[in-house]
Amino acid sequence: MTERIRELIARLEREQRLTEAEYAELVRDRDEEAAKLLAARADEKRKAVFGNAVYVRGLIEISSYCKNNCLYCGIRQENPYAERYRLTKEEILACAEEGYGLGFRTFVLQGGEDPYYTDERLCAIVRDLKERYPDCAVTLSMGERSRESYQALYDAGTDRYLLRHETADAGHYALLHPRQMSFENRMRCLRDLKEIGYQTGTGIMVGSPYQTPEILAKDLAFIGTFRPAMCGIGPFIPHRNTFFRDEPAGTLELTLFLLSVIRLILPEVLLPATTALGTIHPQGRELGIRAGANVVMPNLSPIGVRKKYELYDNKICTGEESAQCRECLDARMRSIGYRLVTDRGDAPAWTQQ
Repeated sequence: MTERIRELIARLEREQRLTEAEYAELVRDRDEEAAKLLAARADEKRKAVFGNAVYVRGLIEISSYCKNNCLYCGIRQENPYAERYRLTKEEILACAEEGYGLGFRTFVLQGGEDPYYTDERLCAIVRDLKERYPDCAVTLSMGERSRESYQALYDAGTDRYLLRHETADAGHYALLHPRQMSFENRMRCLRDLKEIGYQTGTGIMVGSPYQTPEILAKDLAFIGTFRPAMCGIGPFIPHRNTFFRDEPAGTLELTLFLLSVIRLILPEVLLPATTALGTIHPQGRELGIRAGANVVMPNLSPIGVRKKYELYDNKICTGEESAQCRECLDARMRSIGYRLVTDRGDAPAWTQQ
């Protein structure tokens, strides 16, 4: 590690920001020693805020239908081989009931941009969840919608919304998405969500096609400026039925490095060790926690549909019972000195300003 990289890491820890050019330099010139130093500093920051707590969220994948054709995604509309399903309100509530019994106090409803889930249907689901489980947080991850839709869902009781920006570079965004989708609209959605009052989450795919250190630098600068409550980053993993099927996957090394950088930028952010991270390495989630992450999201979806929600190839945990998955994660976290915490784990107040 050069003195220059050491100095950048020290300044990032002290000031919680670098310039775009400096972020690019940090990414481009990183090495194993720099990664170890960053992870140690990130771990210290996370423990200062959260101790050894790792927050657990119950993920319910409610639909594999999607109207979009994102070039990297296995459930894109034009994939004729995708297995489609959508959960009814009763099935979603049953998943939540099981999760509540297992101690989950946050439910994350995620799906493709499925027109079936109108505001009326989604609002009814959210209201029922909040009525049955008033001590729980409800998070939605249902893609781009109108401001009016986001407002209605918020008024129905939704606490959080996850919408990855994917990339903060407009040109890069255009290379990953069809012409019908726009970088400007994605950013509009994120602004609307935060202005309405959601605890708003965003994030990127690490190692996506055409990504460069300079593009990652834009992402890091955007994250620092936008100040999300949550930031989901995971490695790009190609899907066999997409345009990018022959592209290399994002690496464990770079994903861990960026988790550490983001923890230093936003010490109080809720930062998941994602399923994708666990997919590319057997101890991926544990390594993510050690690098600065503090959230895991076991799957509460019915076992019969989990393999159908296939955003990328070789997704893990598609055959485990919900209780089995939770117990497994609990044991994994204890093995590295952390403990699963099942309370809501709300983001700090500044994230809604």
